[in-house]
Amino acid sequence: MNQNRFHSCKKMLRAAAAAAILGCLASTSPAFAAKPTIVPVPMSIVEQQGSFKITPSTAIVYGKGLKPQADILRNRLWSASGMDLRTSEGTKSQQNILLAVDPKKVKEAEGYILSVTPKGITVTGHDAGGVFYGIQSLLQLMPAEVYSKSPVRGVDWSVPAVTVTDAPARPWRGMMLDVARYFYDKEFVKKYIDMMATYKLNKLQLHLIDDSGWRLEIKKYPRLTEVGAWAGPDTKRLGGYYTQDDIREMLDYAAARNVEIIPEIEFPAHILSAVVAYPWLSCTGEQHEMPLQHFISRDLLCAGKQSSIDFLEDVLNETVELFPSKYINIGGDEAVYVRYENCPDCQALMKKLGLTKASELQGYLTNVVADMMAKKGRTVVGWEEIIQRGKVTQPVAALIWHNVADSIQATEGGHKAILTPATHMYLDFPESSTPGEVKAATWMPPISLEKCYSMPVNDYSDKSTVLGVQGSFWSDQFIHGTVLQEIPNINENRSESYAEYLNFPRMLAVSEVAWAPESKRDYKDFLTRVSTHYPRLDYMECSYRVPEPIIEKMTELPAGGVEFTLSPSVEGSQIRYTTDGSYPNVHSAVYTGPVKVNNKDDFRAITVVTPTHYSLPIYFAPDYSAYAQFGKFSGEWKPLQIQSDRMGTVRFDVTGKVGGNGTYEFTFIPTRGSNAIELGAIKLLKRDELLDQTDSAVETVKIGEHRTYKLTVNSFEAGTPFYLDVQAKGNGGNDTQGLLFVRKLD
Repeated sequence: MNQNRFHSCKKMLRAAAAAAILGCLASTSPAFAAKPTIVPVPMSIVEQQGSFKITPSTAIVYGKGLKPQADILRNRLWSASGMDLRTSEGTKSQQNILLAVDPKKVKEAEGYILSVTPKGITVTGHDAGGVFYGIQSLLQLMPAEVYSKSPVRGVDWSVPAVTVTDAPARPWRGMMLDVARYFYDKEFVKKYIDMMATYKLNKLQLHLIDDSGWRLEIKKYPRLTEVGAWAGPDTKRLGGYYTQDDIREMLDYAAARNVEIIPEIEFPAHILSAVVAYPWLSCTGEQHEMPLQHFISRDLLCAGKQSSIDFLEDVLNETVELFPSKYINIGGDEAVYVRYENCPDCQALMKKLGLTKASELQGYLTNVVADMMAKKGRTVVGWEEIIQRGKVTQPVAALIWHNVADSIQATEGGHKAILTPATHMYLDFPESSTPGEVKAATWMPPISLEKCYSMPVNDYSDKSTVLGVQGSFWSDQFIHGTVLQEIPNINENRSESYAEYLNFPRMLAVSEVAWAPESKRDYKDFLTRVSTHYPRLDYMECSYRVPEPIIEKMTELPAGGVEFTLSPSVEGSQIRYTTDGSYPNVHSAVYTGPVKVNNKDDFRAITVVTPTHYSLPIYFAPDYSAYAQFGKFSGEWKPLQIQSDRMGTVRFDVTGKVGGNGTYEFTFIPTRGSNAIELGAIKLLKRDELLDQTDSAVETVKIGEHRTYKLTVNSFEAGTPFYLDVQAKGNGGNDTQGLLFVRKLD
């Protein structure tokens, strides 16, 4: 578990090295247009003649109440340039930077006007948040070095003359950070807040509670963090938690950056960490251990006991006391109600309330807590299940995570909706299926930068059901396995870099989808602007997924072969390539113009930012369209996996192809080899739980044939791996190769 950060000197050295290398690479790369590249895209930007140069004599003058924003700007410029600019309260802008609030001039909440002339800079906001966002746009107009943690010499700190008029289209522009499955220390949370604020995101949902960890200190229930915050033996213990003082520190930090932190106290499911600490909270009272691997516990907060209601009230009282947000998130997703169905207390409550389904007890709990929070002036937020499990009488806000169209359910119930569909906004999925992509969630297809950017959103109005958009970053898939177990003794931060890799650059797409009207979106223009932000992320010491080179043209030549024309995806980067199908590296040929190859599969190219930071290669996935009738390609077998003298088990990972309860067809198609394959018993497993299986009859399948088997899933869990274990052997030898496809029937 990472609880330490790299020393600041290491960070400065890394940033300096990256800057030097970027400078060298830039000299051999195509030039990018020198024009404003603000993300998210502003409502209006008018370029003018000239520029304003910031010098040591420039002062920052701020209006009443804007000292925190002035200090943030001053500290940023001081860190990057070494110039210690004077700050003072006032109204004069000549040859200075003026920060002011004027709601008559800027009418929209969080809106701003940024005016840069050769005589000075003025940031006028509707409110303090608008001023802060004007500052962010100002910084994005400056050289990338402005984000450096240490002074960079030889930089011209000039800002082009422009007028930017801007305001958000929606009030809710959020990110969810899962600190429950993996504990990120407060310094990383503050960095995450910085990254959000840079791109004008204003709501941070902290997923503080889950089966694998309770991360919030509650004074009345100390075992929640003494027991529920840790897993594993002392020598290899995972976990951590935030003290209430830690929370106050993060809240102050976020408030100055116009970020509202919304705590998530999950129930009735995803609460095993509390049940381990206090077994009386569950229906059974059984003692459990904290899990070391991700799973969804069947133990729920018992709805039938008054002690459970008292517990919720006590925890939420302390939570409300800590967090000033008007929203309190109660989670509410993925509950399985078997415990309620077998609990005498829950059954007695159902009878008393006249309920017919155990799931309606969740609606009862939601109503109790929503009423409790309404009396404190707070609005309950939760995953969409909170408006689907029984009638909820108090208006709430539902995080729509299945499908954008599900927001209609909020409309029908008089509730609000926040769009965070797993199809577009779950950043724990990888960006691609390219071989070599990092380990990440696989229960749905990858979410590319373009797909994230393409999410449809109803433009907001005061009467709209949809409050806005939220990206969600879960930590369950890649932390508790064997890939990213950290070694505290050598002061690593592997998991934080991994988290940043999955978040960036897609967080920039989330910001633009959330901020701008859909009519302002232009993906090609977005890519052009984002290409200039990667050097900024480097100076911010933020890891990110380097995008592959852009294929501008792929031309089939009359005489045979293919010609590739590429452009760089990152400002100042190089493109390196190979023409023999091999994996390129930082020593491969430098791209300088169109490249001809015999077959497109012979061409591979990577983006090189530094010698240690580069992209996956351009990849052309095999064409399986001829097999479309059989469903989705899900795996293949090769000779070395097959024995010829006896049956052996071949495992296929079908996570992501199994996407819900129902009946599935699994089709095996031999494609190469001189031997047929013999297929015996087939088992479908959820992690290590058997879901369904065929009989053990052996069938022989030759090239030109196929075999299809039907298996049923009736206890699907999102985020859980699914496997197909197949008994197989070669008929007379192991020279057999083929494909597996999966198709859902209902």
